[in-house]
Amino acid sequence: MILASNNLEKVKEIREILGIDIKSLNDLDKKIEIKENGTTFLENASLKAKEVYIQTGIPCIADDSGLEIEALNGFPGVKTHRFLNGTDSNRNQEILRLMKNKKNRTCYFTCAIAFFDGINLETYEYSLKGTIAQVERINNGFGFDSIFLYNNKYLSDMTTSEKNKISPRKIALTKLKLDKNFQKYIDFKN
Repeated sequence: MILASNNLEKVKEIREILGIDIKSLNDLDKKIEIKENGTTFLENASLKAKEVYIQTGIPCIADDSGLEIEALNGFPGVKTHRFLNGTDSNRNQEILRLMKNKKNRTCYFTCAIAFFDGINLETYEYSLKGTIAQVERINNGFGFDSIFLYNNKYLSDMTTSEKNKISPRKIALTKLKLDKNFQKYIDFKN
């Protein structure tokens, strides 16, 4: 089993949620380039899972997730990680700049999970509704956790346990754990 990601924080989080020591793209001897040209998170997750399976022959889990902001017509959406070169903080600062005079600060963190074993494609997608903060507060987490407020609390201020209670990634991966096509490849630790 392999996870179609090079993001060390995401890999760590998914390993903890699933309770398995899954390999990531960082663990491969070859570099895999994946074109994320889907128009939805589910399309991108499915593209990644299939492409990694095709190149490795190993059943694959892929995640595509991002931030959608109502006042910006869903931007950055599927381009959350790619809309601006730089760090998470650089991207967050740009979002805060774009949101400077916006009254509607409603946003969604959406996570799509796809699992492909060469025959079966299983997909799950969930969203968390929140608001964009006025300022960035870097503490814990990664991505846009430092600008996303859920019930007036920064995701970056939440403990892992608190965050996992509401996390779309946790919900989607928990559903995947129950899937019979996925379970036949896994020996769960917990």
